[in-house]
Amino acid sequence: MPRYILFINANADSEAGKMPSTEMIEAMTTFNESLSKAGILLAGEGLHASRYDGARVVFTSDPETNPPTVVKGPFPNPTQLVAGYWIIRVKDAEEAIDWVKKCPIHEDGVVVEIRRIADMEDFGEQFTLELREREAVLRKEAEERS
Repeated sequence: MPRYILFINANADSEAGKMPSTEMIEAMTTFNESLSKAGILLAGEGLHASRYDGARVVFTSDPETNPPTVVKGPFPNPTQLVAGYWIIRVKDAEEAIDWVKKCPIHEDGVVVEIRRIADMEDFGEQFTLELREREAVLRKEAEERS
């Protein structure tokens, strides 16, 4: 089954470092429990505001003469930032959408973006057997650390 990442956008409050109310944390915990009980939750975390160690590294096509630049937070336009995420494993995008609709955040302008995570097979023949084996080792090591 495919994996999906669900990004929840930030807002002025989350970017100001304001933590949600106890009621909202309880509602989100209940939602997360329902994802877990359904057997689809792989990961999920909230993120600190961009002013807390947030940074962007901007790359160029010629890093030798024009190295990447670093821009540190806070960043403008909170709705273009990610405040948290879930990774779920469901049969298709429609099921992911159905789950997101159950999210207890009911505020104007809150957006949850749904994106399918690419699996090794999605990269085609340019992702050679040797590269697949190396990637498999990395994934196993990451699982052992968590």
